[in-house]
Amino acid sequence: MYDLPYHKEQNAKVIKEFVDQHPFAFLAGCDSQNKPVATQVPIFIEETDGRKILRGHIMKNTDHHKAFLHNKNVLVVFTGHHTYVSATWYCNPHQASTWNYMSVHVKGIIRFLDDAALEEVLRKTTLHFENYNQQSTTIFDNLPLEYKQKLMKAIVAFEIEVKEMDNVFKLSQDRDSKSYDNIREKLKEQGEAGQVIASEMEKRTKELFPDDKQ
Repeated sequence: MYDLPYHKEQNAKVIKEFVDQHPFAFLAGCDSQNKPVATQVPIFIEETDGRKILRGHIMKNTDHHKAFLHNKNVLVVFTGHHTYVSATWYCNPHQASTWNYMSVHVKGIIRFLDDAALEEVLRKTTLHFENYNQQSTTIFDNLPLEYKQKLMKAIVAFEIEVKEMDNVFKLSQDRDSKSYDNIREKLKEQGEAGQVIASEMEKRTKELFPDDKQ
């Protein structure tokens, strides 16, 4: 991944919050012929007995399911908002433009779980996305038994033991104070993605430029 120290988030709580806020992740690996496979699924991070683990579910007998049965090494990528940053916004505009974004990469070992664990994963997933509305007709516990039994035959829960976790929070930290402020103000004029990135930059202004009296 893009690996420069000034584009790293060091606060573990911030990283955890980011993963929690962006659970629809890329899950990737390689099959028996070393061909890449990937899918996008909701994945949740948990900590158990001091170990970080990821949990989710996928459909059985897909290319990725078969690949993960053969090769248990996987990469999970959590991504958030991203936006173009024009070099015309720098104090010195005669440079290459760039892209600001936030991403967390997790490398780990996947294993598949039993039906009891699948029920728990489906319960957590449906409750989370239905805003913990116990009356929702689509949460796991409110689905008809026959439907749940049929559904569960087609999917499988997984758990990923986290071996490495890295991140890129590329938010113009390498720019001078004046350029940084100008980038932030320009992004506020953009759509949702630009405004979100501008807000993330705002949170870091005092830490990056403690001597700035503005």
